[in-house]
Amino acid sequence: MEDTSARMPIHQWAQDDQPREKLMNKGKEALSDAELIAILLRSGSISQSAVELGRSLLQKVDHNLIALSKLSIDDLMRHKGIGEAKALSIIAALELGMRRRLAEVPVRKTVSSSRDAFDLLYTSVADCLYEEFWVLLLNHANRRISVEQISEGGQAGTVVDPKKIFKLALEQNAAGIILCHNHPSGNLNPSTADRNLTDKIKNAGNFLDIKVLDHLIIADESYYSFADNGLM
Repeated sequence: MEDTSARMPIHQWAQDDQPREKLMNKGKEALSDAELIAILLRSGSISQSAVELGRSLLQKVDHNLIALSKLSIDDLMRHKGIGEAKALSIIAALELGMRRRLAEVPVRKTVSSSRDAFDLLYTSVADCLYEEFWVLLLNHANRRISVEQISEGGQAGTVVDPKKIFKLALEQNAAGIILCHNHPSGNLNPSTADRNLTDKIKNAGNFLDIKVLDHLIIADESYYSFADNGLM
């Protein structure tokens, strides 16, 4: 059956179906992604309600919020009905969600697993359209000192200078490090170059008495751990 409410202005919908009222009366969990975006948009366009506009925007990214968060202001404004103010609201809301995720991870948390490292590194590379290389510096108790970007490149790879990694590690008196880079393609499997680079950095760490504990490859919400797969 066709949903006739989709063609009506939101203020003419039944009160329980209006996004703001639904949020107040039923809670945030009751709203669809399109309805949450509609609240951010505040209004629709001449031809679409705010909910329809949110739904069509989600269709553009196959209903993938991670893909939506990677769109720039210009990308969003190319979508019919999305102006600068609406684009900025969407970007700000998604960035707040990312920062909330980082805030949930205790800054001085002991890193005892690849998942712990992923939680600390994810927000640095989650929305990157190009490959970037980062390093997590740890103290003797395996607690976070800092997360540092080493390099950025294109969609196929990035150049990494081990000297920069260990310069940062020595300056910050790190006892251990965890390497990390993203694969924009979504493929989590390490390449031969990834394996060779990891071995090179691990050997340099042994010489400097700085432990290279793991190397994570991150793609979307998933990761590959060299340590978990016996490659360290």
